[in-house]
Amino acid sequence: MNIHEFQGKKILKQFGVAIPAGEVAYTPEEAYEAAKRIKTETGSDTWAVKAQIHAGGRGKGGGVKIAKSLDEVKSQARDILGMNLITHQTGPKGKLVHKVLIEQGIFYPGESEPQEFYISVLLNRETGKNIIMYSTEGGMDIETVAEETPHLIFKEEIDPATGILPFQARRIAFNLGLSGQAFKEMVKFATALYSAYDKSDSSMFEINPVFKTSDNRIMAADAKVNIDDNALYRHPDYATMRDLNEEDPTEVEAGKFNLNFIKLDGNVGCMVNGAGLAMATMDIIKHSGGEPANFLDVGGTANAQTVEAGFRIILKDTNVKAILINIFGGIVRCDRVAEGIVEAYKSIGQIEIPVIVRLQGTNAEEAKVIIDNSGLKVHSAINLQEAAGKVKELVN
Repeated sequence: MNIHEFQGKKILKQFGVAIPAGEVAYTPEEAYEAAKRIKTETGSDTWAVKAQIHAGGRGKGGGVKIAKSLDEVKSQARDILGMNLITHQTGPKGKLVHKVLIEQGIFYPGESEPQEFYISVLLNRETGKNIIMYSTEGGMDIETVAEETPHLIFKEEIDPATGILPFQARRIAFNLGLSGQAFKEMVKFATALYSAYDKSDSSMFEINPVFKTSDNRIMAADAKVNIDDNALYRHPDYATMRDLNEEDPTEVEAGKFNLNFIKLDGNVGCMVNGAGLAMATMDIIKHSGGEPANFLDVGGTANAQTVEAGFRIILKDTNVKAILINIFGGIVRCDRVAEGIVEAYKSIGQIEIPVIVRLQGTNAEEAKVIIDNSGLKVHSAINLQEAAGKVKELVN
C-alpha cells in the first residue's frame, strides 16, 4: 500500500527520524494558517508547498514550490491544488492534486554548506536480508545515478535477526563523507530509519533527499513509503491512510470482491484462477499475437458473484476486443465457474465481444454441458494453445 509523503513522515517521526515541521492543507486558506503556525513553531520565514500524490518527480512537474511569504504560500497552494500534475511516474494522464504539504524551509545560512543524500531501505529477496542503499547524489533519480555513476551507490545488507548494527550505521555516515556533528546525526538517522522500516512492516522506505542542514542537522526532506498489504492487520492505523483517489478505480472495485486485478494496455481480457496460470495465460496470448489487457486472478473460491464482478471490471476497458476465461478446476469447481459465466451473461445482458472459455479439471464435463445448454455465444477450447488460437482468430 502506497501512502503520501506527509503520512510517511508521520511514521518516521514516531520512530525518532528527524523531519521538517509541516502540516497538510486542503485549501489555500488552510495552507496560509498552517504556514503561520510553522513560523511560530520554528521561526522559519520560507516554506515548501508540495503537492501530495502517489508519484515522484513532482518538482519537475511544477508540484513543489518555495514560498518566501505567507501570501506566496496561499497563492502557490491555490495554483497547485486542483492541478492535473503530470510527472514521469504518473503517465500522460497525470494525477489530480487534492492536498498539499506545507513545510518549514530547511535552506538557511549557517556554518557549513547544505548537502543532499539518497537513502532507501528495502528487501533483497535473493539473500533474504534487508538492504540499505545510499548515495551522496541525493535529489537525483537513483536510476540515473546507477546508470551514470554506479560507484557512488553504496549498499549495506542488514540481517533481520540482528537489525542494523552500530558499525553499519557508522559506515553509512563515513561513506557519505560526513564528520563531526553531522556524522553523529547520520548514525542516529540511519538507525531510526531502519527501525521505522522494520517495525512498520514496510516493503520500502525511500528518502530522497536526506538533507544535511547548514547547522549539521540530518532530516528526511521527502518520504516515499510502501507498506506490506499482508501486514496491515497488525497496523489498523496505517490501513486508514489508504487514499482511494490515488488508485485505479477498477483495481479498487476488484478489491471489494477479493479479486487480484491489475490493468494493462492490451486488447484481450483475462480471467484466470491462480497467479501462475494467469501469467502463463498472458504469455501465450502474447505469443499468439495478442496483448493482455489485464491480470485477473479470481482465486480458489470463485463463485457466480465473483465471476460476474470480473466480467464487469474487464468490460469497463473499451480496448478489450475479446475475453479469455482459463480455469483449472482444483479448489474451485469448473461447473461453479460455468454457472457464474451464465449468471453474468443474464445479469449484464448482451456482451458484444467474443468470449473464449477453457475449463479443465474438477467437474469440467459438467461445466461444458452447462455452457453448451445455455444458448450463449461462447467459444469453448480444450487446451491453452487452442484457446490462444481462437483469441487470435477472433480478435483479428
